[in-house]
Amino acid sequence: MIEIKVPELAESITEGTIAQWLKKVGDHVSQGEYIAELETDKVNVEITAEHSGVIQELKREEGDTVEVGEVIAVLAEGDSPTASTEQAEAPKEEKKVSTVASEEAAPAPGNRPVASPAARKLAREKGIDLEAVPTADPLGRLRKQDVASYEEKPAASAPAKAPEKKAAPAAANVESPGKPVERIKMSRRRQTIAKRLVEAQQTAAMLTTFNEVDMSAVMELRKRRKDQFFEKHDVKLGFMSFFTKAVIGALKEFPLLNAEIQGDEILLKKYYDIGIAVSTDEGLVVPVVRDADRLGFAGIEREIMHLGKKARENKLSLSELQGGTFTITNGGVFGSLWSTPILNAPQVGILGMHKIQWRPVAIDEENFENRPMMYIALSYDHRIVDGKEAVSFLVRVKEMLEDPESLLLDS
Repeated sequence: MIEIKVPELAESITEGTIAQWLKKVGDHVSQGEYIAELETDKVNVEITAEHSGVIQELKREEGDTVEVGEVIAVLAEGDSPTASTEQAEAPKEEKKVSTVASEEAAPAPGNRPVASPAARKLAREKGIDLEAVPTADPLGRLRKQDVASYEEKPAASAPAKAPEKKAAPAAANVESPGKPVERIKMSRRRQTIAKRLVEAQQTAAMLTTFNEVDMSAVMELRKRRKDQFFEKHDVKLGFMSFFTKAVIGALKEFPLLNAEIQGDEILLKKYYDIGIAVSTDEGLVVPVVRDADRLGFAGIEREIMHLGKKARENKLSLSELQGGTFTITNGGVFGSLWSTPILNAPQVGILGMHKIQWRPVAIDEENFENRPMMYIALSYDHRIVDGKEAVSFLVRVKEMLEDPESLLLDS
């Protein structure tokens, strides 16, 4: 027998949640083949089989929290389970009985109902007793669809359970009794995001300062250069490269915003690894563009596109999420006009971009023009960054964006 264990992940990660079993009991796996997907605080990791063989037992279910080094499955060497050899010459009726017995013993030890991991996960989320769920499977196995069907008509399936469910304090809707509600377990990543955001607000002296940028020059330059830029570099010229370049220029003038606090010391970073916030189905992640100061506009756009694609496909590695020095987040893509971004600890600065909105702008005392304007926000840690420095930083970002030719010349 070969034990399959949770592998070493990263220095700061000691546990994860089994998001999905990619194989089931009785399946043959080859060496190096994926057998499970593990959700950690930062990324999802696929666990592979180090040997070829047949899955004989899944010790943990989908949704279970497991620790590094923990045995989660047992693999039998060869092309079939050990028991199958002994059953090969048995009569057809006896073989069928043996099969049922082995299936009941592996995924559901003891007296628990025989259910797939997906069925058990759904039942846990909905608070459903698996013993009360009927199934049409001739072997008595419960599938996810059995649990889902039972949930749709609980009164007809198990009337005896209704009073018990109503009396349970955890499931009661105290404010509006009898109103429909749904309880959804937070994913490990969402729990981590929530924890880190609260920690950032509790540990940092966070303030936010605002300004606005006239985006006329950037938009005119993009319009004039975008086709030529795409033909030459095979990547679109977006706004993020302009903002990344402006941020780097401002960080070089105001280095305390590219630092972090370690105990009673300030660690000034002489490199510029810029985090770009990306929204995914499972929450916000911040992949890092390494040494962004050494990249041109095309290099920055290409790296942002590459990291964004990996983030949405849930394929980012831990190294691509760690070690940023400053973060940029763009709420404008969702229509936000104004917000106060939260620091991405241990960083001490984050720039928030917002929606470009046409607004009347005073050109002089008598004249107005409609201009494409964007509010920008800088949240900073007041423990090491003073208001004067933060405001000056944001003004410098504004100045460079309103004169984008200077960004091109300095690149």
